[in-house]
Amino acid sequence: MSNMNKQIAQLAPQEIWANFVALNEVPRPSKKEEKVRQFMLNYGKSLGLETFEDKIGNVIIKKPATPGMENKTVIALQSHLDMVPQKNNDKEHCFETDGIDMLIDGDWVTADGTTLGADNGIGVAAIMGLLASKDIPHPALEALFTIDEETGMTGAQNLEEGILDATIMLNLDTEEDDELDIGCAGGIDITATRSYEQKDADKSGKAYKITVKGLTGGHSGMDIHLYRGNANKILNRLLYNPSAKGLQVAEIHGGGLRNAIPREAQATVVLPVDKADKLLQEMKDLSETIKTEQAVQDPEMTVLFEAVDMPEKVMDYDAQCKLIKTIYVAHNGVFRMSPDMEDLVETSNNVASVNVADGKIQIDNLTRSSVESTKTDLANNLKSAYELGGFEVKLDGSYPGWKPNPKAEILAVMTDLYTKMYNEAPKVVACHAGLECGIIKSHYPDMEMISFGPTITGAHSPDERVNIKSVQKFWEYLKETLKNVPDK
Repeated sequence: MSNMNKQIAQLAPQEIWANFVALNEVPRPSKKEEKVRQFMLNYGKSLGLETFEDKIGNVIIKKPATPGMENKTVIALQSHLDMVPQKNNDKEHCFETDGIDMLIDGDWVTADGTTLGADNGIGVAAIMGLLASKDIPHPALEALFTIDEETGMTGAQNLEEGILDATIMLNLDTEEDDELDIGCAGGIDITATRSYEQKDADKSGKAYKITVKGLTGGHSGMDIHLYRGNANKILNRLLYNPSAKGLQVAEIHGGGLRNAIPREAQATVVLPVDKADKLLQEMKDLSETIKTEQAVQDPEMTVLFEAVDMPEKVMDYDAQCKLIKTIYVAHNGVFRMSPDMEDLVETSNNVASVNVADGKIQIDNLTRSSVESTKTDLANNLKSAYELGGFEVKLDGSYPGWKPNPKAEILAVMTDLYTKMYNEAPKVVACHAGLECGIIKSHYPDMEMISFGPTITGAHSPDERVNIKSVQKFWEYLKETLKNVPDK
């Protein structure tokens, strides 16, 4: 463990920070949770608590009520074990083998060039602290640690029914410490694929690698309304006019995870020798225009044009034209704002990744909506655009949203408690992100749910950080909530 990680483990409350540091020593990228699942099983068993996995690999740890709390409602505490594995290009890090190198930056904890894993590691660490506690009053607890939240929510979708007795669930996976979340968006993965003919590159031309990088990125749900640049769309915009004037595309690689706004994209292209200088200057001029447009949202945006070795093959021109036009019209960003809740994005899409190489194209999208009908509408919109471009389109991984219940008893309890503790009412909101609450509620339809957490910014990007004072506030509020849950 590094000296900095040791310092972080000593922050208050140690019940959270020491567990968070221990958790971040364990590799846990989505769909690679074997090590963290075993870590959590060992943790529960070391405390002498009932500990087991369900059939999909979610870990459940149950702890009896403390004396005097036996008649209180059983509470499920839920967080997900996996984290988004994103890093800066110049950072050497393997998320499958390496722990997270953390830093203290003023009032914040962040990571050195990678995602931090505060989403949802702080929630996991808080639950660990409660499970190990000897002097915190609480009702009977059922800790539910789900897997694969970030890339499909398959843990929540395949959660075994009947293994939980709780009638109230506290989900610890939101990112503003003055908010109580009572609803969220559902989502669907949209994948467009096609093949294309390759032809020999024009060897008399000039080859370049065009790289768009330094964008702010962020969470493709929570940050989608901020109009941060999408590297795939920006790169495509740079290629659009030159493509009609003789530019040839050899390869494109942009973006990555569906739930992260793409921060980087690059293309290898060949320019006709007689137009190379002019086309290159046109793209440079346009890149400066785009940088001006995005100066507030993406102040570190950079576009590089580097001469490279001539590729052997490029795309057939017809396929290239259809690709570029299709990406141009594919909707990205906010599609519809909610008419029911102020400032809530109802429906959006993230053109998350574009890969073109060796005769194959794949474009990955994540469409989100809190309304099933508009989710379907935007999915059909995108499906139509891609099919017109000659793509085969697969719709997969659909999951439901979580319909708000403003009359839930636990909401009244937590609202009153927050107001008494902090002399102001909390913000009761719904979020444009894929919390697991809606899916878990499909297995346990009578369960009341609230989601809350400390202040985290930059989730799903190497800029992720968590506020130290906010973690303290979150911990105190969580403990008081458990003291004040309703009777059975």
